[in-house]
Amino acid sequence: MSDVDPFAGVPPELQATLRARGFERLTPVQQAVLRASSEGRNVRLSSVTGSGKTVAAGLVLAPDLLLAARADEARRGPLALVIAPTRELAAQVRDELTWLFAQIAGFATAVVTGGTDMGKERRALGKKPHLLVATPGRLLDHMRAGNVDFMSLRHVVLDEADRMLDMGFKDELDAIIEALPESRHSHLMSATFPPDVRRLADTFQHDALAIEGTRPGAANRDIEHTVYVVRQSDRYDALVNCLLLLGDACTLVFVPRRHLTTDIAERLAKDGFSAMPFSGELTQAQRTRTLNAFRSGLVSILVATDVAARGIDVSDLSAVIHMDVPRRAEDYVHRSGRTGRAGNRGRSLSIVTPRERRALERVLQTARIEADWPALPSAKKIERLLRKRWRKELHERIAEDGAAPSDANLEYARRLLDGRDAAPIVAHLLDMVQPDLPRRPVDVGTAPSRAPGRRPDRGGAFVPFDVTWGSEGGATPARLLAHVCRRGDIGSEDVGAIRIGPRRSTVEVAERVADAFAGRAEGEDERGEGIRISRAKGPPRTSTPRSPRRLGGKHLVPGKGRRKGRAQDRSPGKAYGGHPSGEGEGKPPGRGKPSGPGKHRGKPSGPRKHPGKGPGRGKPSGPGKARKRRD
Repeated sequence: MSDVDPFAGVPPELQATLRARGFERLTPVQQAVLRASSEGRNVRLSSVTGSGKTVAAGLVLAPDLLLAARADEARRGPLALVIAPTRELAAQVRDELTWLFAQIAGFATAVVTGGTDMGKERRALGKKPHLLVATPGRLLDHMRAGNVDFMSLRHVVLDEADRMLDMGFKDELDAIIEALPESRHSHLMSATFPPDVRRLADTFQHDALAIEGTRPGAANRDIEHTVYVVRQSDRYDALVNCLLLLGDACTLVFVPRRHLTTDIAERLAKDGFSAMPFSGELTQAQRTRTLNAFRSGLVSILVATDVAARGIDVSDLSAVIHMDVPRRAEDYVHRSGRTGRAGNRGRSLSIVTPRERRALERVLQTARIEADWPALPSAKKIERLLRKRWRKELHERIAEDGAAPSDANLEYARRLLDGRDAAPIVAHLLDMVQPDLPRRPVDVGTAPSRAPGRRPDRGGAFVPFDVTWGSEGGATPARLLAHVCRRGDIGSEDVGAIRIGPRRSTVEVAERVADAFAGRAEGEDERGEGIRISRAKGPPRTSTPRSPRRLGGKHLVPGKGRRKGRAQDRSPGKAYGGHPSGEGEGKPPGRGKPSGPGKHRGKPSGPRKHPGKGPGRGKPSGPGKARKRRD
């Protein structure tokens, strides 16, 4: 048995706190930072999520903070400043460092972030806390208002510097750094060090000791990475199946855009799951309540964006689900690193479409992570797996020591079995106590991979649908495609020919999804745009090879004959329910502007206030003037 103290070099006050918190030893990152702190060096730390960076920052700050607290030195403002990119991360850092320094009498911390009461923050700053945690924008507001004095500052820490630059905080950081005293220690922590972060670090720090923590690829060894490739129209059902397999596990679902957090969370809630959205659209009070519900287990599923999820710290997070392909390998590592902590096993599940497969393969290769690519289990297999899991739990409970039933229930059980066959009675009881699923699983087939540069085969039968939106109302092929995909929750690969008339259009939908499409699209549009979609008369049509688009604007074959410069985002992987852009169909019907003052072609086709020809379709407004594109 080793006699080496695992906390050697840690101040005694912090040793007691770490042991009380359940720490048995320092992480490698914390040990390296402790050595740098003893030498009085600036620290430049690179490590992934979950490596103990926040406590490491506290160890760097500890010597000066403890000395000042013991001596009760007079100070004009904070002794240490930590700058974080988001409100949640700032709150998390404040909480972590508060418990770390909890044994220090009179030690005070404060946090200032956007979305909170600035007056209350001003009063907290007036008490001159030893440690201040802040987001860049709000900190700059207080500095300009004269609410904070940094003449006593000894340490400044930039946490997740790469994310702050990604979020556009460079100007704010430059202004803050310029106002800080030069005689200070400067520490920088970042998961990655691309050129812009290195330039910031070189400006911000001098004589910094570079510490490399856990490398991408070496991280997440306790995480199982799985990828499911499905059709765009099956993406939500695949998410449901994954959540059913995870059971009551605490799960974080990542989506690329804020509006999708609400869309997917509401849909999950309607399907019986305990899910809530989490994004920058929420007020600070709502974000706090949502996070508390997630941490306490009242809510088991949180649907969040990358930016909002920074600072979400849940120790028993069992799984993360990626509903899109992260832009960078570092983002994937950050997301996945929120599970599999403290020696626990975690799961990272990705749900992608065939055209996203190569992008995800590149991300995984860069991160040096190996993933499994199985087919999603069938609905029957999922039900069988869940039934087997429940029976195993039942056997374990029966076998537990001290799990004997009450005397009253034993007596009643004997009366039930008196003169009766036990098997039917037990079967009835099992039916009663077996937990109900939030909803039934759905069969989701594996989407076929396709060769690069080739469009998916759209052969087969297609069902026509009438849409009350035509060229006079601003309908274009791209807008119609996006609209029907969003309304009907299908992918663009399920859409056939699109024919646009002056006031109405026809869109063909693959027969295999036509019934489900009709059920979703024929109802009232949640955006209130007044467009009606209904099944057209006539039998399904067998698809034929597509001819190029006729430029008269009456007939579109999706993806063929595109004119140069007419960019149409058709990627089904950029949103859910097949909505290609993820941001709406552009201008709603009737809002196209006329191309010249007081001029527009065509008559209004209904109660439209601004009948126009739609973007880029009007005539030049005068001789010699070029046509103006509005798309």
